[in-house]
Amino acid sequence: MARRTRRGRSSPRAARSAVRSGALSSRHVRQDIQDLDRAGLEAWCARVGEAPYRATQILAWVHRKRAASFDAMSNLSRTLRARLATDFTLERTTPAFVAVSADGTRKLLFHLPAEHGLRAAAIESVLIPQTDRPDGARDRLTLCISSQAGCGMGCRFCATARMGLVRNLRPSEIVGQVGAGIAVAAPATVTNVVFMGMGEPLANYGPVKTALEILTAEWGYAISPRRITVSTVGLAPAVARLIAETGVNLAVSLSASTDVQRDRLMPVNRRYPLAVLLNACRELPLPRRKRITFEYVLLAGENDADADAHRLVRLLHGLRVKLNLIPFNPFPGAGFAPSPRARILRFQAILRAQGIGATIRESRGQDIQAACGQLAAARPAA
Repeated sequence: MARRTRRGRSSPRAARSAVRSGALSSRHVRQDIQDLDRAGLEAWCARVGEAPYRATQILAWVHRKRAASFDAMSNLSRTLRARLATDFTLERTTPAFVAVSADGTRKLLFHLPAEHGLRAAAIESVLIPQTDRPDGARDRLTLCISSQAGCGMGCRFCATARMGLVRNLRPSEIVGQVGAGIAVAAPATVTNVVFMGMGEPLANYGPVKTALEILTAEWGYAISPRRITVSTVGLAPAVARLIAETGVNLAVSLSASTDVQRDRLMPVNRRYPLAVLLNACRELPLPRRKRITFEYVLLAGENDADADAHRLVRLLHGLRVKLNLIPFNPFPGAGFAPSPRARILRFQAILRAQGIGATIRESRGQDIQAACGQLAAARPAA
């Protein structure tokens, strides 16, 4: 095998020697093993003459046991460990910077290198503590992760949209945020994971689905699907597929009560208007006790009138819903202002009077630009 340098990469001399000896093809590009689901690794095992059960063993070392290298996988033969090191890399995602808010929220900045034919990029995740809640609910530590670098959806009230879409994230880059978040949070335990960071998860469906398999599998992070929520701006055709194939919770960003409003605030509405999106939600085969979460960002003078609240009641009629009212979190050049507190409370009261369970989602981490809609990877990628 090629000799390793201190940073975990083969030295040029050792790599050339390996090519000459036939250990590596001159075109060989090793894949990060964390990009594979179980079916993918089982297929690799079959190609190299290993039994299918080895895939589960290997993945448990990679994800559950967090092995530092293939050499550490002690119940695998030396031959198999060497073959893994020849075909794959195992590189852990670590934050370049962690910002800490006065309220205990922590924002993790990651620099993703230019490799595997992809551009360098910067992404952010957020650890959000929720304690001492008046309703007596259990304390939680939620990790909000990104599925893309930047975003191509163009929502006008979101700082990430100003970046445009830089690129999709690979499964290893998605799952890597969870591993890093768990390490930063320790000894506290991450209780929930939400795909509400940078990007539109359903626009990067394949890698997100693979990441969800890794996060929920017993050989992976063993997080219950009930504790994972995927948020979408409303890519209607992918909504049913997500629920059928993953079993995680769904959150839909609504933020308007008419198509005219939503066309202006969320350009995706021109492809999937409210009627199409809500019909897709109505057709979901939800388990009896499961609800869809709708998210509504309140913008002063834009979508926070009494009439908007009454229209929302009509739009959501017949759906089992939970509605999160999100006060707008300002960012430089946004062009919007948050709704006054009295207006938010009035909006909530109208909804509740009509039987809609509406909760005000209080902002966390505003002082470090970590609140909902503020993520923009302010520190550039290396």
